[in-house]
Amino acid sequence: MTSQLNVDTIVDKAGSGGSNVKMANTSTYVSDGGAVSQNTVQGVTKAWINFDGSSPFAIKNSFNGSSVTDRGAAQYTASFTNAMNDTSYAISCSMGFDNVNGTGYFTAPPNTAISTWKTTSSNRMDFYHANLSKHGSDADDVADIIHGDLA
Repeated sequence: MTSQLNVDTIVDKAGSGGSNVKMANTSTYVSDGGAVSQNTVQGVTKAWINFDGSSPFAIKNSFNGSSVTDRGAAQYTASFTNAMNDTSYAISCSMGFDNVNGTGYFTAPPNTAISTWKTTSSNRMDFYHANLSKHGSDADDVADIIHGDLA
């Protein structure tokens, strides 16, 4: 027999505020239009990191991001606190400049095996110009977002 709980607000037992809600990795939610159900846990960002890639080189904020390595002009490696299950996770990256001195596009390093730029505990970011030439300067604002399954 299934049951359903209908409430307006969930608070801690002292009644003073929010509470911890633990969901199984099979939990689902109904889509915006109500037509389909999606897995809640799979839809959550597993790691993100925002950092200044120029001077001063520093992490601004992160979730499950442990460190960033500057490997050269517009080349970085972000490491995760908790590893991914495998290397089939999705990466979304962006870069920006304070003084509008160029634009860049993230791409996997050309002619490079996946095992050298994407591991379960880190991913490499190399930014290029639209013509795929190396980007010549570090970005003032870099973001790296990871979706996939944690180990």
